[in-house]
Amino acid sequence: MKRILIERNRYFDSVFLMRISHELEQLPNVGKVVVAMGTPANLENLEKAGFVITGESSEAIHPNDLVIAIEGESDDAIEGANEHLQLLLTGPTLGEGAAAGVPRPMTLSEAIRTDPDANLALISVPGAYAAREARQALRQGLHVMLFSDNVSVEDEIALKDEAIDRGLLMMGPDCGTAILNGAPLGFANVVRRGPIGIVGASGTGIQEITSLTHRLGGGISHAIGSGGRDLSSNVGARMSLFAIEALVADPKTDVIVVVSKTPAAAVAEKVVEALTATGKPGIVQFVGGGKREAEGDVAFAETLADAAELACTAAGIQPVVSTDAEPAHDLAGFAGRVHGLYCGGTLCQEAWSLMQRAGIDVRSNVAGDPETKAHPEMEVSGNVLWDLGDDAFTIGKPHPMIEPSLRDDEVVRCAEDNAVGVILVDCVLGYGAHPDPAGSLADAAKRAIEAARQDGRNLLIIASVTGTDDDPQNRSRQVAALTEAGVLVAPSNAAAARWAVEAMNGGVG
Repeated sequence: MKRILIERNRYFDSVFLMRISHELEQLPNVGKVVVAMGTPANLENLEKAGFVITGESSEAIHPNDLVIAIEGESDDAIEGANEHLQLLLTGPTLGEGAAAGVPRPMTLSEAIRTDPDANLALISVPGAYAAREARQALRQGLHVMLFSDNVSVEDEIALKDEAIDRGLLMMGPDCGTAILNGAPLGFANVVRRGPIGIVGASGTGIQEITSLTHRLGGGISHAIGSGGRDLSSNVGARMSLFAIEALVADPKTDVIVVVSKTPAAAVAEKVVEALTATGKPGIVQFVGGGKREAEGDVAFAETLADAAELACTAAGIQPVVSTDAEPAHDLAGFAGRVHGLYCGGTLCQEAWSLMQRAGIDVRSNVAGDPETKAHPEMEVSGNVLWDLGDDAFTIGKPHPMIEPSLRDDEVVRCAEDNAVGVILVDCVLGYGAHPDPAGSLADAAKRAIEAARQDGRNLLIIASVTGTDDDPQNRSRQVAALTEAGVLVAPSNAAAARWAVEAMNGGVG
């Protein structure tokens, strides 16, 4: 049975609600649970998840209303889930901080009065209201990191133009990662300070480069996210160009790195021209881009790992580790197709591009080429790489970086397909990510490898781990857990993709 409850004017952050939805699904006799704000998009996703809002519940649901949809085997199970939900909602909201008298402002104006020295607003509200909140923040003289998505291109352009006129950063919309003056924002990793500045229209791209830079011995001055659409033909790299100017003026930044998912060609050239004119060494990594000769002081990296190495070299830092070591054991004997399961969209796109360039016919939902584009509803019989963070996979579910059970379940399911010989995965650490992603992945890997062995075949699981030992999850511990489970851990996302190609070529690199 299913029940839908509406609680009027009770707002919570969407990431928090996705976390507790998953926790409620673990209760006995409880099935699907969706706890979300009553935005039109969420209500549509609710129906796709099998919950139909009828009668009084459907009347005048507003975006600030909390919608609770619970499937349970009995009324008692549903009541128990709702009681547990109320504890979860009141705990984080009225917990230790509030009990100690810490102010909890409910509006932007209240927040500014509470802390008049604040100079940045991180905004995560439904997309329909995000532009308004961002505009108010800019007009209060605040830099903005706009985590929200579903903001129109027209609003994005207007917000960025206003921010630039005011000399402010407008990071986003859909900006998930930034590091400013050593302060991590959103999904960011713990890295040392240093002379390398990054401008990124790619969240996990920033995470991979900053983490590898740290592990190579380098450090980050700032990592400025610009939002995934910034290098599109419509937006025209407005914030990326502004951020480059900011890093040029920063005396603590000696090297500037620009990273983006595949950009519009004309916009990409505009960014390269701006970087060439800075007078500082520059590194460009357009994911999916091929080899290209350096232009002046600007070098072009083939991979995210190459970008980190080139940046460290340009900063006079001798790398202390390798980002492309040889695998720990022979890659021969793993016949079958490759199945990639990614939490990071940019990491998936990089792997897809590297495999394509190596002559592997592989489909993906991040592919730019329509002929190799895959969709979740398609039956794909050949090699495929899935970005599991795509909206099609996360309706009513948390992003796999927050809750990796979606990915882990797919790992086990892949083992049941005797055509699969190699499973390629990423494991992304840092603030905001799952507290132990490798723990759950290791358990799934053990079960998958054993199931394949019982079926008389070998199954190879290759992983990359994006993060540092200073992250809350500790990269070394995560790597050790995966290795103990029989997972082959590569030193970078690019190395993992290359090892998969080698395995598919019979162990020949």
